[in-house]
Amino acid sequence: MIQALLRTDSAPTTLLIRLMVGVVFLSEGIQKFLFPSQRGVGRFEKIGLPEPEFLAYFVASFEVACGGLLLLGLLSRLAAIPLIIIMLVALGTTKADLFANEGFWAMLHGSRTDWAMLLGSIFLLIKGGGRWSADGALQHKTVG
Repeated sequence: MIQALLRTDSAPTTLLIRLMVGVVFLSEGIQKFLFPSQRGVGRFEKIGLPEPEFLAYFVASFEVACGGLLLLGLLSRLAAIPLIIIMLVALGTTKADLFANEGFWAMLHGSRTDWAMLLGSIFLLIKGGGRWSADGALQHKTVG
C-alpha cells in the first residue's frame, strides 16, 4: 500500500507542476486565515455554503496541509485527493452561477485558475511527486 502511494515518475518536469499546485494551495489556505472576510468565512457566506465558519477553516486547513505536503513531495498522491475535491466543489459552487448569469466565455475566464489547479492535482495523483521529491527519495530507499 505504501509503495503505491510513494511510486512516482522520474520526469524532472513533474517538479514544476508540484511547485505550482503546492504554492497556490498553500498560499490560498493561509490567506483564508489571514483575510477571513475576503478569502475565508466572508467568501463562503457570499457563495451561500452551509456552516461557512466551519467550512472555511476546514478547507483552509486542508489547503495548507496538502499544499505543504506537495511542496515537500511527501505523500503527493494522497495530498492531491482532497485538493481535487476542493477544486470540484469550487467549480460547482462558484462557476455555475457565473455560467448561468454571464455565459460560457465568462465562466471559462473566471475559472482558469480553478481548472489549472484541478488538472495539476489530477496530474500529481496520476504521476506522484516526481524525481526530486520526498516520495522519490523514500521510494528508492524502500526499493534499494
